[in-house]
Amino acid sequence: MRSPAVAGQFYPASREALIEQIERCFLHPLGPGKLPAAEVRQPRSIIAGVVPHAGYIYSGYEAAHVYHALALEEKPESVVLLGPNHTGMGSLVAVSRQDWETPLGAVRCDSELAEELFVGCDVIDADEVAHAYEHSIEVQLPFLQYIYGDFEFVAISLGLQELEVSREIASCLARVEKDILILASSDFTHYESASEARRKDMHAIEAVLALDEELFMRRVYEHRISACGYGAIAAAISAAKKRGASRAELLKYGNSGDVTGDYGSVVAYAGIVFRR
Repeated sequence: MRSPAVAGQFYPASREALIEQIERCFLHPLGPGKLPAAEVRQPRSIIAGVVPHAGYIYSGYEAAHVYHALALEEKPESVVLLGPNHTGMGSLVAVSRQDWETPLGAVRCDSELAEELFVGCDVIDADEVAHAYEHSIEVQLPFLQYIYGDFEFVAISLGLQELEVSREIASCLARVEKDILILASSDFTHYESASEARRKDMHAIEAVLALDEELFMRRVYEHRISACGYGAIAAAISAAKKRGASRAELLKYGNSGDVTGDYGSVVAYAGIVFRR
């Protein structure tokens, strides 16, 4: 069992406060403005998505747009979470085979799928060290627990974010026979003015919406966009196409200045979904 590494930092450490914070993200004017409805879920059209991973008080609103859209649809058999490795620890591309704990309870690893990816994908190692203190995947789990209750997942940490690696991961995910949801965890531009962040990020987001992972990576490099999970996003684009996505939709773009009021130096966030 992996214990929480950033509870009490990126999100509240108690169950009650965490639920309250998640619901605030849904209800806030920067969020969807409403809680996910408890009505009959629609057949799933969302194959993949991009969600931010800063503290909930900063990026939870953009994330909530994606999770609200997911909550309206049927639960997948398994969730695959792709995130950057900020710590530099462990294997360069690492799958976790542990269950993960959050203040909302334990989340089960889909051990069968994790083993399939470890054995069948040359670029993926099985390694817990890469995940031990990494926040990019951990912060997604409480939102998923809130909308899905019990679910199974696989965590893949990317310390190596080259296009070829992302495409190899996507090819491995394309072969999975289960109905999976793929989520790439990434923030966008870091520590530039809000106007410059938007100018840069929209070049990259335009490529995401065109479902073109090569163009996306090229624009990240050309415009020097400091999106930390660019390899995870490229893998999600490629995998989504291989699994039948025909379009992408930007649900929300924002930045930390929307919360702090300081637009001189922001971190930017986007919530994006890929649909059949």
